[in-house]
Amino acid sequence: MDALTERTPRVVSAVKLLRSAGRRKTGEFLVEGANSIEAALDGGHVRELFYTADTSDRAAALIERAAVSSVRVSLVDDRAARALGDTVTPPGLVAVCRLIDVPIGAALAGDPRLVALPVEIAEPGNAGTLIRVADAVGADAVVLAGDTVDPHNGKCVRSSAGSLFHLPIARERDVHAALDAAKAAGLQLLATAADGEVDLDRADDVLARPTAWLFGNEAHGLPTDVLARADHRVRIPIHGRAESLNLAAAAAICLYSSARVHRAGA
Repeated sequence: MDALTERTPRVVSAVKLLRSAGRRKTGEFLVEGANSIEAALDGGHVRELFYTADTSDRAAALIERAAVSSVRVSLVDDRAARALGDTVTPPGLVAVCRLIDVPIGAALAGDPRLVALPVEIAEPGNAGTLIRVADAVGADAVVLAGDTVDPHNGKCVRSSAGSLFHLPIARERDVHAALDAAKAAGLQLLATAADGEVDLDRADDVLARPTAWLFGNEAHGLPTDVLARADHRVRIPIHGRAESLNLAAAAAICLYSSARVHRAGA
């Protein structure tokens, strides 16, 4: 089998998916690495798989699984792999996948109990980590509200470590429409705030209810009008000398706290 090169039309088309415009136009995005691609295969999202000769042995089972699942499988040379990769050292295994985001109504269907609702999250690494945390604690969905990072961004996909394919992800540009949808789904809105009136350590009664956690932008936090919509503002007590927590750390603590209380009451 001759390896495809960086000039092969299918490779050229796939490289365009590294940009948001290319993803929007085609409804596809790129996923790198065996673990994430395996999760994408589990969900039936993979359309095409590119691999290098170096990966053909260590990823033989994954390549074979893709082939028997009617995924188009192609050997590429090293230059093509570098063009397709979004990292300094490409893994040599890249899949073209269908976009995974769903309408907010679909994400919030079925009486959700726990939803992460970051508002105007800007850093793709934080977005991917938040999605991974939401998956780990058993959350029902993640809703990215406002002018937000694209969850199909390469860094976000890598940071999610496959979790992007495990739970519904929705994007809603209108922040207040997202809040309205969460309320309509029977979720209380809890906002993280340094001066919140509720202490997370003493919030089990509040956390027992179906909840959408609101997390603010990394630099600016939650807007005043969004904070005003929250049913409660919750502060995370800091017992050491750290001034604050970053978004991903705060999300992990809050989502885990809710999940703990939900499990205890199940």
